[in-house]
Amino acid sequence: MYRIMERRGLYFLISVLLVLPVLIYIPWSLATRGTALPLSIDYTGGTLWEMRFEGTTAPTDVRRVFVDAGFTDTTAFNVEDDRTVSVKFKTIGGDEKATLVNALTTQVGTFEERSYRTIGPSIGSEISQAAIIAVGVASLLILLYIALAFRQVAHPFRFGACAVVALVHDVLVVLSFLCVMNWIAGWEIDALFLTAILTVIGYSVSDTIVVFDRIRENFRRYRGERLSTIANRSIIETAHRSLATQVTVLLALVAILVLGGPTLRNFIATLLVGILSGTYSSIFNASALLVAWDEGSWRHRDNQPASLNTGRAALA
Repeated sequence: MYRIMERRGLYFLISVLLVLPVLIYIPWSLATRGTALPLSIDYTGGTLWEMRFEGTTAPTDVRRVFVDAGFTDTTAFNVEDDRTVSVKFKTIGGDEKATLVNALTTQVGTFEERSYRTIGPSIGSEISQAAIIAVGVASLLILLYIALAFRQVAHPFRFGACAVVALVHDVLVVLSFLCVMNWIAGWEIDALFLTAILTVIGYSVSDTIVVFDRIRENFRRYRGERLSTIANRSIIETAHRSLATQVTVLLALVAILVLGGPTLRNFIATLLVGILSGTYSSIFNASALLVAWDEGSWRHRDNQPASLNTGRAALA
């Protein structure tokens, strides 16, 4: 049998490295921008103006026009290609927009307005609160549901807690990916990002429950075995189903990512990373954390005392 749980220290190290970008980004962003994460106008309020110029245009040139006009809190980045620039800045009036159009035409070149939308700060605040509440409520309900479903097993709360920790890991991995893409391409957290996060939560927990449910079944079949041995056996028995299910989803997401156009690119890429993280965490994190909690050690030790779940964890 594969000794999967015995290598749990390596899995935890990989997870730390995966979430490291967001742990670095948050203090850096707070120090330089005053916000923890790169939020779009869907959450902060403001104006998003997308324009397509006749020739190659650097976002820095466009931003300079806005800064010269007094809009210092402005971000600009290329979208689609090097001719299309998206600019995020505070809400302005019609006269100020006309002045900016003249300045852009004179200093950068003529352009076509692709989109122009404004969201008030109160709406952005409401969306932010709803996003936080949605993720929190989902995590709490998942914890309670798993603890209730596994109530016949010793320490059912541990199953729910480990599933939620794996869920939080997946959310942090997705945030890390977005922070890296913000550094590279100026990506921001928009309304679709919340949709991706909730979808990832659903996939992650679903896959984790499959493994946990097999562990519960194997408690009955293999009474007297250590939890680490049962977890190894359960992961091997469910790996084919989990991987087959996830591969079909990933193939569909890759097809949309390649053929779906720039409008869906950020959303699908975020979802793709989240599904991959969910597959990893359900196999290598959730069960490994459950075993580490039971044995009281983050790393495997050959002289580990007998598991508390041996025998006592079997279903009544």
